[in-house]
Parts: sequence; structure tokens; C-alpha cells
Amino acid sequence: MSINPDIAEVVSLLGETSRAAMLTGLLDGRFHTAGELAYMASVTPQTASFHLSKLVQNGWITAERHGRYRYYQLANREVAQMLETMLTLSPPPQVRSLRQSTEVRSLREARTCYDHLAGQLGVKLTEAMVSSGYLLPESDEFKVTAEGEAFFAGLGLNLTLVRRKRRAFAHACLDWSERRHHLGGALGHELVNLLLQKEWIVRMPSIRAVKVTDQGRLAFRQHFHLDWS
Repeated sequence: MSINPDIAEVVSLLGETSRAAMLTGLLDGRFHTAGELAYMASVTPQTASFHLSKLVQNGWITAERHGRYRYYQLANREVAQMLETMLTLSPPPQVRSLRQSTEVRSLREARTCYDHLAGQLGVKLTEAMVSSGYLLPESDEFKVTAEGEAFFAGLGLNLTLVRRKRRAFAHACLDWSERRHHLGGALGHELVNLLLQKEWIVRMPSIRAVKVTDQGRLAFRQHFHLDWS
């Protein structure tokens, strides 16, 4: 009898294609109905409900009822981080349709990584802030320089409040598609919220990709010295 945690139980939950697809869909950090998740996984609502119940029972996701519908979300950041790590180890998808090709390209270009920005855009913004001297890479995190303090304050972020959050402040998150680091942690979360509030980026329906607006392109050039085509 093993005295170690049961890794096989974790593997079995991820080993079912439909469950894996729904978990990946929930990496956008939002609540989704069983119907929406069934669509993401290409299964019937009844099949989705079975898998979702199993994931709730195992503590991977949470559920809330509002009116006629139950809404599902990843249980916590630790589950999201584990899933993102698994994605870095996973082979790329086999593209079999134009729609799938378009969605894969959109995800690689810009997406949310649970509660912060990832993909090419997330990596390039992070590298732009490093090049400008606002962030300094240190092991598995970024340090905000004095110039960075002024930069984020100019954007409208109160770093004193961000540092009070009970989580890593500026975690260096490995991007599964770019194989380079992007800004995560509390600072990454507040930054993506700011970009969404200013409508520099907007969410795309059905998938966790985001799209840069015309206003965003101008703002990225002005504030981050980044040309995004």
C-alpha cells in the first residue's frame, strides 16, 4: 500500500477527453453553464452534467445555482496553475477544420490564463515591460522597479493595494504556447482587469481568447512601446 497521495486519481480525472476539454474551457476564469461547457467539449448536456458532478465531488470546480441554471467555475488558482502546467507538457492539437484552426490561432495570439493575460500578447507585453525597465526577472517572479512603480501608477494601478492580496505578487508564469514567461500573480490579475475595463482588449465568445481593439493597439504603442498588428 502506498503512503503517497494518489496521483492516479488525478490522472484519471484528466484522462477523459470531455472532462479535459471542459476544464480547459474554464481556464478563462469565468462561470459557465453546463450547456456552454457541453458545447466546448462537443458532448450532450446530460454527458456534461455527469462529468461536472464528478469534478465538483473531487473539488476541482465549484457550482452555484442562479434561477434555473447552475454555473461552474474552477475551484481555485491552484487547479488553474496545475492545468496550465499540464498544457505545457501536452502535444499540440490536431487541427481538422477551419473553425478549429481559427480558434487555435486566436488562443495562441492572446488569451486569459485563468485570471491574467497569456499567449503571444501576454508574453510580448511582459517582455516590453522588462525591456523598458519596469519589471526585473528574478527566479520565478518579477520585481517591480522604481520606474515600474511610476509606470503602473500612471496606468491607474495602486500597487500598495495589490501587494496586500494573499497571493504571489508578480509570479512568472510559463506560457504553454510560447514557452516563455508572462506576468501572473496579483499584479497580472489587476493588469488584465485594467485592460478589459479600458476596452484595450475584449473577450471573444465561446473560447478564452481575447482580441485587441483599435484603441488597444494605440494604447499598447503609447504605454508599452509595443506594435500589435
